[in-house]
Amino acid sequence: MKTIHIFIVFILVAVAQLILPAQMIFNQEDILKTGTAFKFKTQPVDPSNPFKGKYIYLNFEANTIKTTDSTWSRHEPVFVSVVEDSLGFAKIDKVTRTKPGKGNFISAKVSYYSSYDKTLRLDYPFNEFYMNETKAYDAEIAHANAQNDSIPNNTYALVFIKEGEPVLGNVFIDEIPIADYVE
Repeated sequence: MKTIHIFIVFILVAVAQLILPAQMIFNQEDILKTGTAFKFKTQPVDPSNPFKGKYIYLNFEANTIKTTDSTWSRHEPVFVSVVEDSLGFAKIDKVTRTKPGKGNFISAKVSYYSSYDKTLRLDYPFNEFYMNETKAYDAEIAHANAQNDSIPNNTYALVFIKEGEPVLGNVFIDEIPIADYVE
Protein backbone atom coordinates (compact mmCIF):
# COMPACT_ATOMS: atom_id res chain seq x y z
CA MET A 1 0.00 0.00 0.00
CA LYS A 2 2.86 2.40 0.81
CA THR A 3 4.34 1.75 -2.65
CA ILE A 4 1.07 2.84 -4.28
CA HIS A 5 1.11 6.15 -2.35
CA ILE A 6 4.70 6.80 -3.40
CA PHE A 7 3.80 6.01 -7.01
CA ILE A 8 0.80 8.37 -6.89
CA VAL A 9 2.96 11.18 -5.45
CA PHE A 10 5.55 10.53 -8.15
CA ILE A 11 2.91 10.76 -10.89
CA LEU A 12 1.50 14.01 -9.41
CA VAL A 13 4.96 15.58 -9.25
CA ALA A 14 5.72 14.50 -12.83
CA VAL A 15 2.42 15.94 -14.10
CA ALA A 16 3.02 19.22 -12.22
CA GLN A 17 6.47 19.49 -13.82
CA LEU A 18 4.82 19.31 -17.23
CA ILE A 19 1.81 21.51 -16.54
CA LEU A 20 3.60 24.48 -14.93
CA PRO A 21 6.03 25.17 -17.81
CA ALA A 22 3.27 24.53 -20.34
CA GLN A 23 1.06 27.11 -18.57
CA MET A 24 3.90 29.66 -18.59
CA ILE A 25 4.44 29.13 -22.31
CA PHE A 26 0.70 29.35 -22.99
CA ASN A 27 0.47 32.66 -21.09
CA GLN A 28 3.39 34.15 -23.06
CA GLU A 29 1.89 33.00 -26.36
CA ASP A 30 -1.51 34.45 -25.40
CA ILE A 31 0.09 37.85 -24.73
CA LEU A 32 1.88 37.71 -28.10
CA LYS A 33 -1.39 36.90 -29.89
CA THR A 34 -3.87 39.12 -28.05
CA GLY A 35 -1.78 41.82 -26.31
CA THR A 36 -1.25 45.37 -27.54
CA ALA A 37 2.03 45.89 -29.41
CA PHE A 38 4.28 48.83 -28.54
CA LYS A 39 7.54 49.83 -30.20
CA PHE A 40 10.21 50.83 -27.67
CA LYS A 41 13.24 52.66 -29.14
CA THR A 42 16.38 50.79 -28.11
CA GLN A 43 20.05 51.28 -27.37
CA PRO A 44 21.48 47.71 -26.94
CA VAL A 45 24.85 46.41 -25.81
CA ASP A 46 26.02 42.81 -26.10
CA PRO A 47 26.97 41.19 -22.82
CA SER A 48 27.62 37.51 -22.26
CA ASN A 49 26.62 35.56 -19.19
CA PRO A 50 27.95 32.02 -18.71
CA PHE A 51 24.60 30.94 -17.22
CA LYS A 52 22.26 32.82 -19.57
CA GLY A 53 24.22 32.70 -22.81
CA LYS A 54 24.52 35.49 -25.40
CA TYR A 55 21.94 38.21 -25.32
CA ILE A 56 21.51 41.84 -26.19
CA TYR A 57 20.90 44.05 -23.18
CA LEU A 58 18.39 46.70 -24.18
CA ASN A 59 18.32 50.26 -22.93
CA PHE A 60 15.14 52.12 -23.79
CA GLU A 61 14.59 55.77 -24.56
CA ALA A 62 11.17 55.52 -22.87
CA ASN A 63 12.52 54.67 -19.43
CA THR A 64 12.61 58.12 -17.82
CA ILE A 65 9.95 60.58 -16.79
CA LYS A 66 10.09 64.00 -15.15
CA THR A 67 8.39 64.17 -11.76
CA THR A 68 8.38 66.45 -8.74
CA ASP A 69 7.65 63.48 -6.43
CA SER A 70 10.99 62.82 -4.72
CA THR A 71 9.80 59.92 -2.55
CA TRP A 72 10.75 57.15 -5.00
CA SER A 73 13.06 54.42 -3.68
CA ARG A 74 15.59 52.37 -5.61
CA HIS A 75 14.14 48.98 -6.72
CA GLU A 76 10.63 50.06 -5.70
CA PRO A 77 7.97 48.22 -7.73
CA VAL A 78 5.87 50.57 -9.86
CA PHE A 79 3.32 50.49 -12.67
CA VAL A 80 4.11 52.33 -15.89
CA SER A 81 1.21 53.39 -18.12
CA VAL A 82 2.33 53.60 -21.75
CA VAL A 83 0.87 55.28 -24.81
CA GLU A 84 2.07 55.80 -28.39
CA ASP A 85 3.73 59.05 -29.41
CA SER A 86 3.08 60.77 -32.75
CA LEU A 87 5.68 58.54 -34.48
CA GLY A 88 4.14 55.29 -33.18
CA PHE A 89 6.70 54.62 -30.43
CA ALA A 90 5.96 53.89 -26.79
CA LYS A 91 6.21 56.69 -24.29
CA ILE A 92 5.49 56.87 -20.59
CA ASP A 93 2.13 58.38 -19.76
CA LYS A 94 2.47 58.10 -15.98
CA VAL A 95 4.07 56.06 -13.20
CA THR A 96 2.11 54.97 -10.15
CA ARG A 97 2.59 52.81 -7.08
CA THR A 98 -0.88 51.29 -7.46
CA LYS A 99 -1.97 48.98 -10.25
CA PRO A 100 -4.11 50.79 -12.84
CA GLY A 101 -7.60 49.44 -13.32
CA LYS A 102 -7.40 49.66 -17.10
CA GLY A 103 -5.20 50.70 -20.00
CA ASN A 104 -1.79 49.51 -21.14
CA PHE A 105 0.64 49.33 -18.26
CA ILE A 106 3.78 47.43 -17.26
CA SER A 107 5.14 46.37 -13.90
CA ALA A 108 8.63 47.83 -13.53
CA LYS A 109 11.13 48.87 -10.86
CA VAL A 110 12.64 52.22 -10.02
CA SER A 111 16.28 52.37 -11.06
CA TYR A 112 16.84 55.74 -9.39
CA TYR A 113 15.42 59.21 -8.87
CA SER A 114 17.60 62.20 -9.72
CA SER A 115 16.79 65.21 -7.56
CA TYR A 116 19.12 67.28 -9.76
CA ASP A 117 16.91 67.14 -12.85
CA LYS A 118 13.79 65.66 -11.18
CA THR A 119 13.89 62.54 -13.36
CA LEU A 120 12.70 59.06 -12.47
CA ARG A 121 14.57 56.25 -14.28
CA LEU A 122 12.93 52.83 -14.63
CA ASP A 123 14.05 49.25 -15.23
CA TYR A 124 11.73 47.16 -17.39
CA PRO A 125 11.41 43.36 -17.08
CA PHE A 126 12.06 42.88 -20.82
CA ASN A 127 15.55 44.32 -21.17
CA GLU A 128 17.33 41.14 -22.32
CA PHE A 129 16.89 39.74 -25.84
CA TYR A 130 18.42 36.30 -26.27
CA MET A 131 19.93 35.37 -29.62
CA ASN A 132 21.81 32.62 -31.34
CA GLU A 133 25.32 32.90 -29.94
CA THR A 134 26.85 33.19 -33.40
CA LYS A 135 24.66 36.20 -34.29
CA ALA A 136 24.83 38.24 -31.07
CA TYR A 137 28.12 40.02 -31.84
CA ASP A 138 27.02 40.82 -35.40
CA ALA A 139 23.73 42.15 -33.99
CA GLU A 140 25.63 44.49 -31.69
CA ILE A 141 27.70 45.82 -34.62
CA ALA A 142 24.61 46.18 -36.81
CA HIS A 143 22.82 48.10 -34.10
CA ALA A 144 25.77 50.44 -33.56
CA ASN A 145 25.88 51.13 -37.29
CA ALA A 146 22.11 51.70 -37.37
CA GLN A 147 22.43 54.25 -34.55
CA ASN A 148 24.85 56.21 -36.74
CA ASP A 149 22.45 56.02 -39.70
CA SER A 150 20.82 59.24 -40.87
CA ILE A 151 17.33 57.68 -40.53
CA PRO A 152 16.00 58.37 -37.01
CA ASN A 153 13.97 55.84 -35.01
CA ASN A 154 15.16 52.82 -37.00
CA THR A 155 15.90 50.48 -34.07
CA TYR A 156 13.25 49.31 -31.64
CA ALA A 157 11.95 46.42 -29.57
CA LEU A 158 8.41 45.21 -30.22
CA VAL A 159 6.81 44.55 -26.84
CA PHE A 160 3.33 43.08 -26.41
CA ILE A 161 1.37 44.10 -23.30
CA LYS A 162 -1.75 42.49 -21.88
CA GLU A 163 -3.17 43.21 -18.42
CA GLY A 164 0.18 44.48 -17.15
CA GLU A 165 2.23 41.55 -18.47
CA PRO A 166 4.83 42.42 -21.15
CA VAL A 167 6.44 40.00 -23.61
CA LEU A 168 9.39 41.03 -25.79
CA GLY A 169 8.46 39.89 -29.29
CA ASN A 170 11.55 40.88 -31.27
CA VAL A 171 14.14 43.59 -31.89
CA PHE A 172 14.11 45.38 -35.26
CA ILE A 173 16.54 47.40 -37.34
CA ASP A 174 14.96 49.22 -40.28
CA GLU A 175 11.77 47.15 -39.81
CA ILE A 176 13.72 43.87 -40.18
CA PRO A 177 14.05 41.41 -37.25
CA ILE A 178 17.61 41.74 -35.95
CA ALA A 179 18.48 38.03 -36.44
CA ASP A 180 17.47 38.33 -40.13
CA TYR A 181 19.24 41.68 -40.48
CA VAL A 182 22.64 40.23 -39.54
CA GLU A 183 22.45 37.32 -41.99
